[in-house]
Amino acid sequence: MKKAILLAAAAVIFASCAERNHFWKGADIGWATEMEAAGETLSDKDGNVMECTALMKSLGLDAVRFRVWVDPSAHGGWNGAEDLLVKAKRAKEEGMEIMVDFHYSDFWADPKKQNVPAAWSGKPYEEVKELLAGHTRDILNMLKDSGIKPRWVQVGNEISNGFLWTVKGDFWGDPVPDSLGRVTILESIGHLKKNPAQYAGLFSAGYDAVKEVFPKAKVIVHLDNGFHQPLYDSNLDTLAKYGAKWDIVGMSLYPYWALDSGLETDEEEVISHCMANIDHVWEKYGTPSMIVETGFEVDEEDPEILLKGRDQLRRIIRESRESGHCLGVFYWEPECRPDRYRLGAFDSEGRPTVIMDAFSE
Repeated sequence: MKKAILLAAAAVIFASCAERNHFWKGADIGWATEMEAAGETLSDKDGNVMECTALMKSLGLDAVRFRVWVDPSAHGGWNGAEDLLVKAKRAKEEGMEIMVDFHYSDFWADPKKQNVPAAWSGKPYEEVKELLAGHTRDILNMLKDSGIKPRWVQVGNEISNGFLWTVKGDFWGDPVPDSLGRVTILESIGHLKKNPAQYAGLFSAGYDAVKEVFPKAKVIVHLDNGFHQPLYDSNLDTLAKYGAKWDIVGMSLYPYWALDSGLETDEEEVISHCMANIDHVWEKYGTPSMIVETGFEVDEEDPEILLKGRDQLRRIIRESRESGHCLGVFYWEPECRPDRYRLGAFDSEGRPTVIMDAFSE
């Protein structure tokens, strides 16, 4: 009996160590069902047509990420509750781990805009906090009722400037500057600079709601520009100042966009700065990181660009793992053909390019 107990204890310790040392390789494939509805198909390198989730698993990935919007009825219903459930069931069937990415908007949310859901607009902060928590619980309980347990949950998407603030924008929600280049914020509930305490309070409401449904799920605070340390200090210091908690810091890392925006001048330096920031976040906050978004240009006319993308992704995966403080790397929408999104990882025929080789090497 004593021997059996010791063996069981050893097995638990081994499993715990294995879990801590596992490095996750994943992809955000939120567009999968919408692409299918449009008649698009995907295939492996040999031309065998495959469903997107199964194809990602065959390419060496063991996790997927899905965004969810509050009320996307004006945008076809994609990335709403029902669509999320369809995709999550597929991931479960494939034995892949799931990350749920709450945008807390009716459409896209990113550092340029975090538009308040229409049904929440005009309501006081305390009520919005309850609405956010309720929405979070409702989505997660829906998954739970189907036997689906997400391993990670993002409370907000790229909330570098906070979340739940509406800009004067176009149909897509993107800001439309005035003649002087100024962006008008029409409503602000949780903007990092305008409402720092409320930003932290809203994040805490989301965190607590996640833990209420899935106590073991890891809550991610997701910021963009993983190479820019001051951004992380400013945002995380604000959350910490007002008592908010998180489990993992999620980073977006796009060398292409870093150069395109003029924030950096060398793609390899972008990666180096992000790796340094991963170490910084661990040392300052005691928090591990994950690269929850990355991507590289697909140019079928220039094979060297594809090889460069593969090599940069190889480097990110290798150095992230070696840091000991990064838990995984997720590619953003690799299944996209280049005419839909230039930083996917598939070609115009719907087949994986050499970029995806980085995940299986």
